[in-house]
Amino acid sequence: MDQNLCFIDAFGPLPVIQPQTVAELGDLVRRAAAENQAVYPLGGQTMLTYGLPPTRPGIGVNLRGLSRVIDYPARDMTVTVQAGITLAELQELLRTENQRLPIDVPRADRATLGGVLATNTSGPRRYGFGTLRDYVIGISAVNDQGQDIKAGGRVVKNVAGYDLCKLYVGSLGTLGVITQATLKLRPRPEEQALLTLGCRAEAVGPLLDQLHRSRTQPVCLDVLNGAAARWVTRQTGIALPDADWIVAVGFEDNREAVAWQVRQLIQELPAGQVPGLEARVSHAAEPLWRGLVEFPHRPEARLTIKANLLPSATAAFCLQAAALPEAPLLHAHAGSGIVVGHVDADLTPDRARAMLKELQDSAAAARGNVVILHCPAAWKTALPVWGAPRGDAWLMRSIKERLDPRRLFNPGRFVDGI
Repeated sequence: MDQNLCFIDAFGPLPVIQPQTVAELGDLVRRAAAENQAVYPLGGQTMLTYGLPPTRPGIGVNLRGLSRVIDYPARDMTVTVQAGITLAELQELLRTENQRLPIDVPRADRATLGGVLATNTSGPRRYGFGTLRDYVIGISAVNDQGQDIKAGGRVVKNVAGYDLCKLYVGSLGTLGVITQATLKLRPRPEEQALLTLGCRAEAVGPLLDQLHRSRTQPVCLDVLNGAAARWVTRQTGIALPDADWIVAVGFEDNREAVAWQVRQLIQELPAGQVPGLEARVSHAAEPLWRGLVEFPHRPEARLTIKANLLPSATAAFCLQAAALPEAPLLHAHAGSGIVVGHVDADLTPDRARAMLKELQDSAAAARGNVVILHCPAAWKTALPVWGAPRGDAWLMRSIKERLDPRRLFNPGRFVDGI
């Protein structure tokens, strides 16, 4: 086993151990339990600032040693891999059979499958293809007894028993250490296109309403304010429209279908009211796709938030957030009701709390919430990291008590300090 040190939200240093087999991981968990130490699963460490600080001393467990491909029956369009494989490695494997997992992940060269499952990360293509919960059909994890447990199976039609797969996805590693997953796959699209257009602030809502009514079927419907668009331009070299707001509409399908949808959407858009309309097709669209996918990962930001709300309220929420004195960079997956905002300006904890309260009230009115993806560790005791209190916290605590009664896994880091 390899060993080094790491910090999680300034908590540490924690010794980090990298098991090479599931059996080694089980031994590690049993030893930690016997020594009353917590276990902190680690992957590519791209989301270590997500969640509350740890509450107990323990060890970090680096899953990168568990990166084997277990089974890839390409004709069945499923794959079974260990959790330490990076998303870039997985996508490269699937590319050999002209297949993919249509989930967008920032820093895919570092982010591991286990980490992406634990955080339920998604991106622009969520609008057309859903989230990881839609693709996981089998999962394995090491429990608090150090035992390798399994849920689901390796075939799509396996529906027997409780759907524990969905329980583990998004649990931030608090229920066990995910070691393996079986995933449904999709064919790689024959063609792709991204349309970008600018609009004024007052036109964002009506334009999104019109796009929702379109005869086309986008896989991505994103909105960026001017500051976010300029950041994407700097990162990608793609010149976006010089406008207060930019809308990006993405299509993926066979060539004929994509060409028809691009033409159809251009016909549907109000003539003369969408400055800077441009369509990027095939390889020309790839840099912009990458820019949209990478936007949430900006560790240099002082504060990064994510709001989830009704899609119909996305435009109003974005306009309210853009009017804040801190001038945040805003990127919304408008079709899914997800908004990511970065604040680069100097902030105090008190000002951050007031700003979050204002945005939280608006999100709550739209049946949503606002959580913190990134902020200084010292602020987390004073800020609502997981947003407004949840009515289901009792249920989440009950599940934690059943699956991890000794609070071994990531203690204190999840919702309500779970």
